[in-house]
Amino acid sequence: MTRSESRSAIRGQSNVIGVALLLGIAVVSMGALTAAVGTVVESTASEADAERVSSDLDSALEPVATTGPRRGTVTFSSGRLAPVDRALEIRADGEVVERLAVDALVFESGDRRVAFHAGAIVRGEGGTGWLATEPPVTVGEDVLIIGAARLGDGVGGVSGKGGVTATVESDVSHDRRDLGTATFSVAIETNAPGAWERAFREQGATVDREPGSPPTVVATFEGDRQGYLVVHDLNAEVSGGE
Repeated sequence: MTRSESRSAIRGQSNVIGVALLLGIAVVSMGALTAAVGTVVESTASEADAERVSSDLDSALEPVATTGPRRGTVTFSSGRLAPVDRALEIRADGEVVERLAVDALVFESGDRRVAFHAGAIVRGEGGTGWLATEPPVTVGEDVLIIGAARLGDGVGGVSGKGGVTATVESDVSHDRRDLGTATFSVAIETNAPGAWERAFREQGATVDREPGSPPTVVATFEGDRQGYLVVHDLNAEVSGGE
């Protein structure tokens, strides 16, 4: 082989190696791009589910406006809708006068979370939470009315992928209780303490947080008021299908 032929062979091998490297880089890049697109699509689907579930729960469960039977549906592409144990306390001058097992109906998909909790709709994404609808608490100069929606026993739950429709049925009754006159606090167990704290501060309450699993947010409405507790018993049931 002449020197010229040798150089041509080397150049040919270099071209082959260069093309192989470029193809390899292209394959890696396409793989990374595919993964990124998949993550974006999954995140977008989870966000759409959370928006839809928030709206559906708000429509299906209206504890203040409803008396008697009510039926609604909650739809999502994938995830889980099920109750979790949660308690709510009413404290008068620092002493517990009422304690309710209100529980929460929670939807989870990826890092998105939606909960119907004590009458409010709570949204969450990653470590951030906010209230999509406010709790049924009315604060007046001399009166405090605390509404508390209680899910009931045997709620049930559903989960799945590829499109899920859950039926949410309730049979709502109301019980109004006179709490007398005192400085009242509302203490609620929650995995979204920041969301509840902001909501209670907007209502003029002084807010503290008690540690626990989950933590408890304590909102104190300073000054003596006539207090009423209105318990909205939902007797809710969740099942699959319409």
